[in-house]
Amino acid sequence: MKSIMKSDFVSLIDYITDEQEKYERVGQVAVTNCQSDRLDAAVLEIVNTQSRNTRAESDKTFHLIVSFPAGEQPEDAVLKQIEAKISEGLGFNDHQRISVVHNDTDNLHIHIAINKIHPTRLTIHDPYYSHKVLGQLCGKLEQEYGLTQVNHTAKKVRSENRADDMEHHAGVESLLGWIKRECLDQLQGAASWMEMHQVMKDHGLELKERGNGLVIVNQDGLMVKASSISRDLSKGKLEDRLGVFASSTSSDRQASADSPQKKYEARPIRIRIDTTLLFAQYKNEQQGVSANRTTAWKVARDHKSKLIEDAKRSAKLKRAATQLLGQSRHEKKLLYSLASKGVKDEIARINEQYRRDRERIFIKYQPQQWADWLRRKASEGDKNALDALRAREVSQKLKGNTVAADDGHQRNRSRININRDSITKKGTIIYKVGGSAIRDDGNKLRVSRDATKDGLDTALRMAMERYGNRITVNGTTEFKAKIIHAAVAANLPITFADDTLERHRQALMAKRNQQLEKSNDRGRRAGGIVSDAGSDGAGRHNASSTNAGGHSGVNRYGKPNVGRPGSAPPPGLIDHLRNMSNVHVASNGIGSEVLLPGNVSVHMEQQGQAQSTDALRWNITGAGLEAANKYIKEIEKKRLSGFDILRNTLYNEDQAGEVSFSGIRKIDGQAMALLQRNNEIFVMPLDEAGERKLKRLAIGDQVTIAKNGVIKTSKGRSR
Repeated sequence: MKSIMKSDFVSLIDYITDEQEKYERVGQVAVTNCQSDRLDAAVLEIVNTQSRNTRAESDKTFHLIVSFPAGEQPEDAVLKQIEAKISEGLGFNDHQRISVVHNDTDNLHIHIAINKIHPTRLTIHDPYYSHKVLGQLCGKLEQEYGLTQVNHTAKKVRSENRADDMEHHAGVESLLGWIKRECLDQLQGAASWMEMHQVMKDHGLELKERGNGLVIVNQDGLMVKASSISRDLSKGKLEDRLGVFASSTSSDRQASADSPQKKYEARPIRIRIDTTLLFAQYKNEQQGVSANRTTAWKVARDHKSKLIEDAKRSAKLKRAATQLLGQSRHEKKLLYSLASKGVKDEIARINEQYRRDRERIFIKYQPQQWADWLRRKASEGDKNALDALRAREVSQKLKGNTVAADDGHQRNRSRININRDSITKKGTIIYKVGGSAIRDDGNKLRVSRDATKDGLDTALRMAMERYGNRITVNGTTEFKAKIIHAAVAANLPITFADDTLERHRQALMAKRNQQLEKSNDRGRRAGGIVSDAGSDGAGRHNASSTNAGGHSGVNRYGKPNVGRPGSAPPPGLIDHLRNMSNVHVASNGIGSEVLLPGNVSVHMEQQGQAQSTDALRWNITGAGLEAANKYIKEIEKKRLSGFDILRNTLYNEDQAGEVSFSGIRKIDGQAMALLQRNNEIFVMPLDEAGERKLKRLAIGDQVTIAKNGVIKTSKGRSR
């Protein structure tokens, strides 16, 4: 960095770990070669190490960004290995560094902040021709990990790369790019210096000598090196072809200024749609930004000055009142001291508020590049701005775990209310769904690797609204299986274009329907114990013998007809208790005491269906998921800010197996079990019964989670 302030290690870490109110921005954070894994402690250690080297005058921080092609999402373990091997290849293996994965753009990338000062030798290490070393390292790593092969050989000079970067990030045509597109062929075909100058004149340009080379200057004084446009336009090659350089005459320069056929203007890069009106709106807004910011700052400054004057006037009145009081000298001195401290605190508070107001004004009236302005307008709901973003370059389309229309066309926009996390410069909308993220590029929906059931369900419903009931699913085998199960669990009227997936879905739907039918049959049989009262001798149902509550009328024995189980007892048993020995049950679903299978009467029907007493069933509600995700987000925010906390994730069936009980937490009245395995905590929402029973466990007790979410303790009896 040319500016020491920009290379400040603390500021760099603050930037790369700042979530910027985005759920998808900050991913994995890793600290290497520091005494502590805590972020704040590691930053302090690195800054102290840099301060011990007093001889180095160059930048002491090496900021490296490792970016992947759009759609490529390596696993966290692979990212960590790539980060380590690139650092080692550059000679920073023993150096302190902090790396942060960012997910908020179309290209997954890793920010690596490296301390160039060795932690023990205190010498500075500057890699020689690091871009060439990086190109070789990236090529090897792509082959080793099966990543997309990219050409890392430099083909452009520095000025060409900077012009391309400007066009890509700002979305505005550069002078260098405009010359290439408008008149490069004519310049290369010029047969004399006069013809060369005529081409320049027709495009509002001028060719001049500068140092040992040539530069091309436009009417506004913006210039580029002629050799940056093409190597054929370097001074040496032009003089070999056209002779000794001859500058244009003053009359030619005047004619060039008066009547150019074309001239360069900073306009949006040509895309598939017309952005003339949008760009005019952008120019109007940007022209007033500076004046509006100055006005807003003046209002804030005047308001601050008025508040300070009021505070001083109030303190002056207090001192005058104290002087008139008939109190002792020591008492007055104390009152004067309190008044002085009060006005100082008040002025400090006013200045702090003014500082926050200035930051807010700066953000509100900050000049924006064309692409950034489009992204802001798209975030505000401007459809034309979103279409312009998506038309800026050829769509590379989302890859990975995606859901799309069978024919590849979107029919309408989703009306599902989902939290929008952010919009990328390519027009990809990132939605937040609990602990999952869904990306929408206009043609496909991509679901994050760690998507929850809610995330998969939401993605399917969005796909149905946008693409219809027949969709295409691409991605890993595990993702396809999860999508099928989500569609079956939600009973969505959806079909898959892939025959194999559709057959699997139909088989699961048939199995689900059979289970529902069996459950309904069991319910009907349970109500059939007293069905004689509701049917005639032939077994036909007598609708008049029962009411909606299921317990009106009497049966043939003259006893009340209890009908189906309800919220109220039968009329004949209100305010009455029966002898427990007469009730043939296996367990009481409400109380904490249960009957063991041996206590069940031998004449009880279906004795083998007695419920197990050593398990808790996992029962997650919408409120439970919301509370769990809220708790996980709070913990993750603390962890990223430097607290030594294990990573917390929402439990899913893939985490089944042995875990260690780590306690119970409550968020908004919802209880959650914390279950640890290795260096990860699984957060599982609990119902009241589950909370009551798990409270009896001690921290560190081993429990087992079954696939269906049942928690079993290591001890025989249910805890």
